Amino acid sequence: MNKTTGSSSFRLQEATIADIHAAFSSGALTSRQLVDLYLNRIEAYDRGGPKINSIITVNPNAFEDADRLDKTFAKSGISGPLHGIPIILKDQMDAVGMPTTLGSVVLKDYFPERDSFVAVKLKQAGAIILAKATLGEMGGGDTHGSLFGSTGNAYDPERTAGGSSGGPGASISSNFGAVAIGQEGFASIRRPAAWNGIVGMRPTAGLVSRGGVFDGWPGLAGSLGPMARSVTDVAKLMDVIVGFDAEDPITSLGVGNAPPSFSDLLDRDALRGARIGVINQSMGFHSDPTSEDFRLVASVFDSAITDLGEAGAEMINLPEIPGIIETLGKRALDSSEEEAWNQYFLRGDNPPYPSRDAMMQSPDYSKVYRSRNSGVIKSGPEEYGEYLRAREGLMFTISQMMAESQLDAIVHKTVEHQPTLISEGTGPPYYNMRGVTHINTFLVNVPSISIPAGFTADNLPVGITLLGRPFSDGLLIKLAYAYERATGHRRPPAITPPLSGEPS
Repeated sequence: MNKTTGSSSFRLQEATIADIHAAFSSGALTSRQLVDLYLNRIEAYDRGGPKINSIITVNPNAFEDADRLDKTFAKSGISGPLHGIPIILKDQMDAVGMPTTLGSVVLKDYFPERDSFVAVKLKQAGAIILAKATLGEMGGGDTHGSLFGSTGNAYDPERTAGGSSGGPGASISSNFGAVAIGQEGFASIRRPAAWNGIVGMRPTAGLVSRGGVFDGWPGLAGSLGPMARSVTDVAKLMDVIVGFDAEDPITSLGVGNAPPSFSDLLDRDALRGARIGVINQSMGFHSDPTSEDFRLVASVFDSAITDLGEAGAEMINLPEIPGIIETLGKRALDSSEEEAWNQYFLRGDNPPYPSRDAMMQSPDYSKVYRSRNSGVIKSGPEEYGEYLRAREGLMFTISQMMAESQLDAIVHKTVEHQPTLISEGTGPPYYNMRGVTHINTFLVNVPSISIPAGFTADNLPVGITLLGRPFSDGLLIKLAYAYERATGHRRPPAITPPLSGEPS
C-alpha cells in the first residue's frame, strides 16, 4: 500500500499516458496526486540533488487544473486523449498564465495574453501544462541562457543536455513530467532527445502550427514536435497537436497529409520486409571523425544497424553524397526575422517591446548568451538564393536515392559525438551543437524521428534517426515503434531514482 496513491499498482518512473489513465481508472491515482508527484521530483532533482536545471517556470494553476479534471473524471470518466497528463513545454511557446521567457532576462516578465495553437489543442485534449522548460537562449544552440544558466544532461549533469530543446529533453528523461513539446529549426528536438535517451520527432513542416511560438511564420524550417520516453506517447501527442491554423500558413500544406490516427499505425512487426537505407558518411555539424568520441558513437550506431536487420529490415548501404558537408554549410536565412518577430509578439495588445530593434537595444540584451563557436548561419538575398538551390539539389538527390533503392526510410546517427561538457561550451573550445546532423531541417519538408539506440562505453546515450519522404510521418512512427519494441534501449537515469514514498 502506497501512502501517496493508496495503491502499489502504479509506478511513476517511466509512466506512459496509458499507465496514467489506467491508474486513474483503477482509483490508484488522481490528477492532483500526479501533479504533486512530478513537482516533488522537480524540487528534489531539478532544483536540488544533481540540479539538472531544466525547468524555468512551474504553472501556478497546475493544481487548480488538476482538481477540475478530477471532478470531470468523477462525473464522466476520462474526458480526452490527454486527460490529466502533465506536459512540459519548451519556453518558446505561449501558455496563458505563464511567462514565455526564451530563457532570457530580456523577456523574464513577458506574459502572453493568448495560448499558442498547440497549447489550445493540448488543453482541449485534457492535458495539464505543468511547466515551461529551458532552452538555448532565444531558441537556438545548446541549453544555456542568461535567465537560468546551463541545463545538465540527465545522465551526467556536467555535460550539456543539448539544445535548443534541452530542457524538455532532460526533464522528460528525468521523469519530471509525462511528455513534452519541443521545437526544432536546426536539430533542436532530435539532439536533446538522443543525448538524454528519449524519443523526439520533428514532423514534416506544415503538420504542426507555430502560431503563438517564437521564430515561426514566415520562417519555414522550424517545427514543433513531441518528446517522450516512448514512441507510443509520441504518436498520441501527434494525434492531438496536428492541425490547420490560419495563423501559420505553412499548415495549409499539411491538410489531408496526416493519417486519421498515428496511434493506430503502431505495429511491432513493421520492420519485417522494410527497406532502410543507411547513411554511413559523416555529415554532422563540426564533427571530428578522427576522434575517439566519434568512434564511440559510431560503434553504437553499427550495433543499431544490426538490430534493425535482426528485426526484419533489409538494410541497404547508401553511396556517399558528394560534398554533403559543403552543401549543408550553405544553409542561410532570408530577411524575415523582423516579420517573424512581429507575427509572434504583436498577436497580443501588450508586446514586451515595440519592435525587434527595441528589444535588441534593451540594456539587458548584452547579457544574452552567445556561443563563440556557434557557426553563424549566413544571411542575405544572395546567400539565401544559394541555399535554395542547394536545398532543391539535395532534395532531388535524397528522393532519387530512396526511389532507386525502393526505400521506406533512411537511418543515420542523430548526433555523431557524445554530449559535450558544459565547461567546454561556456569556455574553450566553445562547443555548440557539436556533431549534430541537420539534413532534415535543411531540406525543410521531410520528417525525422530519433529513437534511443543504446549507450557508449562511457555510459552516455546515443540515438539513431529515421528520415523519410515528405509527410511519411506515420510510416516513420510505425518503424520507430517496431525498433523500440525489438530493442528496449531506453533506460532511466540513475541519478534521478524514485523518491522515498514515490509509487515504484
